[in-house]
Amino acid sequence: MRAQVIDGKAITARMRAEVAEEAARLTAEGWQPKLVSISVGDTAAAELYVRNQQRQAESAGVLFEARNYPAETSLEQLTGILQGLNADPRVNGVIIQRPLPDHIPVKVLQKTVHPLKDVEGMHPASIGNIVYNDLALGPCTVVAAVEILKTLPLKLEGLDVTVIGHSEIVGKPIAFLLMGLGATVTVCHHMTRSVAMHSRASDAVFVAVGKPGLVTGEMLKPGAALIDIGINRVETSEGPRTVGDADFESCGEVAGWITPVPGGVGPVTVATLMKNAVLAARMQMEHYRDAYARTEH
Repeated sequence: MRAQVIDGKAITARMRAEVAEEAARLTAEGWQPKLVSISVGDTAAAELYVRNQQRQAESAGVLFEARNYPAETSLEQLTGILQGLNADPRVNGVIIQRPLPDHIPVKVLQKTVHPLKDVEGMHPASIGNIVYNDLALGPCTVVAAVEILKTLPLKLEGLDVTVIGHSEIVGKPIAFLLMGLGATVTVCHHMTRSVAMHSRASDAVFVAVGKPGLVTGEMLKPGAALIDIGINRVETSEGPRTVGDADFESCGEVAGWITPVPGGVGPVTVATLMKNAVLAARMQMEHYRDAYARTEH
């Protein structure tokens, strides 16, 4: 029996409907959520993402402004631009598109975005909050991947999960988030002696490494859930294709559920970004109201 293919687009549609309702409520209160996207230099690589984000934002009632800056823009100039956006109450979220020119370290920019406007969940404070099980503005890919697992008929408490990949922005936060939900988590990486030994013992496997075909069917327990976060471009006889980190054919023969690439974690990640946008707008509205509330004497 083949694995059930998880429809990321259906999950996205449900999330988008909820986001649109909240955006409409905020707009009625005079706080229509607004995102600003920052691209620097050659934007061809990020263009598809930006267009997709813009389309999703507009369908959810979120304003979206795409800003492109020349490649020679300095780190100091960009820092100043971000500080200006931090101080602008009309802007609720900032997205930093990658790749960036070599002279612009992405981590410095991510640290500059105010945590209340960090809709990507990439500020060190946002990543660190996961340790305390605070997901107010969690990293979008991480929250999306775990959200997909939650839609399956599996009880998270006590679930044995293997996470393949231990990056600071995906693997490690997923592990902390799953532990917070009661799962028992094993994290594998390039120094792990036998990844297959761990993955074959697990009820769910997450993979985020950036190596096409890394996970094969023989590495999975029959009936396990496989959440593939990898995005790779490969050349085939029919031309270039986008694939994940799992060999979809062999894994599909063994897994109980599997996410396709594209169409799995990707769409849910963008929906999570929009969810963060309306949440950030709500948090900022309350922050301003508390800060400037009139007190009666």
